Amino acid sequence: MASSERTPTDVDLIAEGWVDTLVDLDPSIGTYIGRTSHDDRLADYSPAGHERRIAAVRDAAAALRAATPADDVDRITVADLGSELELDLERFDAGLHLRDLNVIASPPQEIRDVFDLMPTAEVDDWSRIAARLGAVPGALDGYIETLREGVAAGTVPAIRQVREVAAQARRIAKVDGFFTTFAANAKAGESELPGALARDLESGAGAASAAYGRLAEFLESGLAPVAGDADAVGREVYALESRRFLGAVIDLDETYEWGIEELARMVAEQESIANEIVPGASVAEAIAFLDGDAKRKLHGTDALQRWMQETSDRAVAELAGTQFDIPEEIRALECMIAPTQEGGIYYTGPSDDFSRPGRMWWSVPEGVTEFDTWRELTTVYHEGVPGHHLQIGQAVVNRGQLNTWRRQLAGTSGHAEGWALYAERLMEGLGYLDDPADRLGMLDGQRMRAARVVLDIGVHLGKPRPDGVGVWTGEYAHEFLSKNVNMNEGFVRFEVNRYLGWPGQAPSYKVGQRIWEQLRDEVARREGAGFDIRDFHRNALALGGVGLDTLRSALIA
Repeated sequence: MASSERTPTDVDLIAEGWVDTLVDLDPSIGTYIGRTSHDDRLADYSPAGHERRIAAVRDAAAALRAATPADDVDRITVADLGSELELDLERFDAGLHLRDLNVIASPPQEIRDVFDLMPTAEVDDWSRIAARLGAVPGALDGYIETLREGVAAGTVPAIRQVREVAAQARRIAKVDGFFTTFAANAKAGESELPGALARDLESGAGAASAAYGRLAEFLESGLAPVAGDADAVGREVYALESRRFLGAVIDLDETYEWGIEELARMVAEQESIANEIVPGASVAEAIAFLDGDAKRKLHGTDALQRWMQETSDRAVAELAGTQFDIPEEIRALECMIAPTQEGGIYYTGPSDDFSRPGRMWWSVPEGVTEFDTWRELTTVYHEGVPGHHLQIGQAVVNRGQLNTWRRQLAGTSGHAEGWALYAERLMEGLGYLDDPADRLGMLDGQRMRAARVVLDIGVHLGKPRPDGVGVWTGEYAHEFLSKNVNMNEGFVRFEVNRYLGWPGQAPSYKVGQRIWEQLRDEVARREGAGFDIRDFHRNALALGGVGLDTLRSALIA
């Protein structure tokens, strides 16, 4: 990692100004990157709020177009930030903000999720939390106003997403839901809070819960009757969203066919390893054998959390200084059980000053109490080191070369998730998955990611089904994924609903891995005998988060 200090340029100042603007418009972004000055507020999700944001996007894009890059760092910033701003304008013109509702990454989740990252050690922290709780009703009211504008314009989300998010909102709104439980357990360290503040928290939590109840009522009675029947968004919207998640333009039809071939390759590889585990066994039989192995099973979320932390700590200690450059600032990774029960595993990066470390979160669905280490070993590498934590953490460390936008906010799902899948294969090559059971677990995830390429493009573009029986539907998507993953019904249901409501995101993992591997192989071909894979990784990660087209142009001149 470069350590020399770079004098900020005009382009850097534009990027820094854009971060300041984003934090002002959406204080939750400030919370995610460790800027707590606006932690008492939430974004304005109303139509007027969207107009203010898009006006700021236009101003920033104009300033960037007028700027003259001073060096290669600037040229990457101009290319990447410029493309992101232009895409924001395209998405706004397409009215996608009017139908912004899905089960995992839309305002109903964003508003609740930000409370997971707010500091809670001091009384002043809880004062800001109380103020932000009080802002939840206004944020949700503005969001409902925007959805109503979408209804008037005939731009609405699919009924499946409406029903699922309404159910999420109902759970949050319960008497023992997230906000009331959060406030009831509030302490500053080991000390009780002052009585007035405790009452403010209780009042704010009640208001926030009630607001989610009103959201659920609107979704059920105001939006559901007019919501779209089709899960598919169509080729035009899908192409836009694919660019958003990859930072690259791909041939969707070629990628669909590649996904089918990649899925078949994953299946064949799994079948070969199943035979190593139990001679003559099918994949299902090998999995059943492993599921019955008590030595590979964890009981309860406490045991899961401890195992995650121990596995992560061991990987960091062994890889630092041998395979990767891991700065001291990011050798700490906290493994957490998320306070929600929605399903999913995710990573949140460190704050810019490292006062909050990087964290791996596991949202365990209700009723799930057993976990198999052979399935999840590769998940820890994916979310931690050398996956997301190494990638994102190193960008934060590189403040001497990268402006705040490049360190904290730039990048795409294809860049981040593609690297994380790439990292899983790296760990296999380094011998960390020599146990056939652990390799089967890694392939279980890789097979799922390949299946998602086929499923996601297939559903949203209305492709013919791989079995030749008609075209893709949401119902067939559930059947297809069930055949290609080893998950309980709760996980499968959540995953399919996620893909149907978040078009283009799910394929970005495997497509991103494909592009990372293509870039590595191209650099290796060009450099010949002088190629050093550690140098390739160091140079690529030093760029911070970027779109994959930007990554390609930066690494292959």
